Amino acid sequence: MDGPPPRRTGGAKGIRPSLGGVGSLAEIRLQEGETLESALRRFKRKVQQEDIIKEVKRHSFYLKPGEKKRVKQALARKRNRKKSRREIE
Repeated sequence: MDGPPPRRTGGAKGIRPSLGGVGSLAEIRLQEGETLESALRRFKRKVQQEDIIKEVKRHSFYLKPGEKKRVKQALARKRNRKKSRREIE
């Protein structure tokens, strides 16, 4: 007579929701006397260095495990071709 059991919310056990798969966000503080343009340049450089854009693109759609494996192998082949080209020169 206690009623229905409490409903579980949240999804998979042990997984915390995050900001779209992005671990940390780039942050800069505006320095005294700094123009907005230079602060924006610093921010863009920081985002590029932390590979945030690459990470967001990678998590923007689901890849099946087989597709993920094929993409990984294709990137390895591309890296090896580039490496062998550099060794020849």
